[in-house]
Formats: sequence, structure tokens, C-alpha cells
Amino acid sequence: MDKYDVIIVGGGPAGSSCAWHLTRNGLKTAIIDKSTFPRNKVCAGWITPEVVQSLQIDLDDYAKDNILQPISSFITGIIGGSYTKSSYASPVSYGIRRCEFDDYLLQRSGATTILGEKIKSLENTGDGWQVNERYSAPLLIGAGGHFCPVVRKMGAKLGQREAVISAQEIEFAMTDEQLVQCNAAGDTPELFFCRDLKGYGWVFRKQNYLNIGLGRQDNHKLNAHIAEFVRWLKTENKIPQDIPEKMLGHAYLLYGDNHRPLLDDNVMIIGDAAGLAYAQSGEGIRPAIESALIAADTVVNAAGNYRKENLQPYAAQLEARLGKRKLRTGDAEDSALWDFFMPKLGRVAIANRWFAKNVVIDRWFLHRHVAALQY
Repeated sequence: MDKYDVIIVGGGPAGSSCAWHLTRNGLKTAIIDKSTFPRNKVCAGWITPEVVQSLQIDLDDYAKDNILQPISSFITGIIGGSYTKSSYASPVSYGIRRCEFDDYLLQRSGATTILGEKIKSLENTGDGWQVNERYSAPLLIGAGGHFCPVVRKMGAKLGQREAVISAQEIEFAMTDEQLVQCNAAGDTPELFFCRDLKGYGWVFRKQNYLNIGLGRQDNHKLNAHIAEFVRWLKTENKIPQDIPEKMLGHAYLLYGDNHRPLLDDNVMIIGDAAGLAYAQSGEGIRPAIESALIAADTVVNAAGNYRKENLQPYAAQLEARLGKRKLRTGDAEDSALWDFFMPKLGRVAIANRWFAKNVVIDRWFLHRHVAALQY
């Protein structure tokens, strides 16, 4: 049996960031992931300066071997409608390719990495966990994304009574001919909301790579929404006419729209496994990383005693950071009125230049009003 102080299931940004903080504090940590890295990951792919600061990333070092696209403006609007541009004097985000970013964080985590191994068994021994009858640790951390086996082991009914966001995306290297046809600017991601405001699509160029995708609050006619979006982008001459047809899909949960467990004796859940994506934008990298750092700091302070009450500061600090996990309530009539008026008011607001910059971009997507989390 290979013994560790902490076992983390999932090697994405949440898992590797948590391990990075744990190993810096002397805890023997293992990361288990069913994939080998680098691996593809569905995501528009950008990080804010606050993420860079929280993880102490040396941008010059990162850019030596990876794409790092400074972002100094955004275009926002409605699919099929008008749009506006919000510009900044300096970069407010950085475009990354998730296959590179995730591998970079994993490599520098300091953890033992067990890659290409699926979780076949999770046994709670009472004072810790045994994983795949081969690895053991007094603490198990679930960071395996939406379908994380650890949160399932804790009793969560994945997909049942959960308001799932469904998204499809493609990222590909453009040919010389496609580069000529692509009018998307690398420093300006473009975000276009569906007319019912139940989702949005994006176009984001990272040097010679192009990322196109769309996510919605449900998967009803998702393919039709994506096809309409792509047709419109081509009509607007924003993307090449011959992009690959097959897109990759994934699902995630918005913070406040789920009741997934965060912890119990000897176990914690972080990142997408906990359902932490920002409610207004669906952006998940920053809250995932912050949850990982909060969890790791809680573990360090617990000093080896991982009973539920000693791990509770993680949940308290996460709520202090992201707000109370409380579902919107209201009777059917209230909901109908909301669904009737919100799209009409929202379409007008999103087309307004001040609202687009100060609310949609600054608050919903970038959370510039929230200082970087540091430990």
C-alpha cells in the first residue's frame, strides 16, 4: 500500500493548485487522474491577473513554452444583434490553452502524479481512505470535475435535481488560409448572449489557435443553438468558413444552483466537483482555484485531524468568498414574470456600452471588484 498524507482525485487546476499549496507545507500528496497529461479540456480558456497572483505564476516563465495571449478588450452583444467593445489600458486577462495550462500547474504541483488510472474503488476505513486497493491517506480530496467519483461516493445524485450547464466547444490550429479569413483579434475575446439570455457563445483567438463554443442552462436544442451561432459568426465574417464541424461537450454547475456536499470526516470536495462556477458567467477557473487554496489552507491548519468539524472552516471561508449557497425561490407566477421580462430588459442592457463594460465584463466575467486570494 502506497501511503500519503493526502490523495487528490483529479489533476485539473483545482487539484493541482491544492496539491501545490499542500506540498509547499510539507504534506506528502498524490494526484490520481484517469487521463494522461497534457490532455484536451473543453474551455474558452483565459485567466485573470488575480489567478496569476494567487498562484504566483511567473508569466515570462510560463510564456516560454506555452501560449499566453494578453487580453485588453472584449466585444459583447446578442447573437444576431448589435454588439459593443469594451477596452482597457492594460491586460485584464490572459488567454491560455487548457491543455498547456493544466499540464503546467500539474508539473509544478510537487505532488506524486498517478496518471492514466481510473478510480475503481474508494473505501472509507474510518480513519482515512483506500483508493484502488493500492493507495491510502487519512484525507481524500475530490477534484474530478462534474462527474467526480468522490462526490458520488459521498452520496450526491449526479444529474438529479441539478441545474446543469451544457456547453460545446472546439479549439483548433488554423491553416494559413483560415488565418487570413479570421477577423477575430487575439486581444479581444467576443461574447454573444443567446436572445433568451439562458446562455452565451464565444469566439477567442490565441495566436494561430481559434476557440469557438456555446453554453446554455440546459441542453434542450443545444446543437441547434450552436449551429445558429456558427452560421451568424460566418455571416459576420468573424471566423473562417471551413471550421471543423465536430465539437466537444461538457457539463458543469453554477454556484448557488446545487447542493453538492463540500466535506465530511476525512473528505473534501473542490472545484467543478463542488459546483462553483460563477452564476452570471459560468466561468469556473478562478473559483475552482480559490476553492483549492482555501481547502489546502484548511488542511494545513487541521494539523492531521480531519474530522468534519476541523474541516468546516473550508465551507465557511468558501461561502464568505462566493456568497451563501442558496437557490432562488419563488412561486410559478414569479418565475414566469422573471422569464418574460428578463430577456427583454437584458438585451437592452447588454447592448449598452457602460453596462457591458462595468457590469458584464468587470463584474460578471472578470470579478475585478474582488481582490486576489493569497495565502
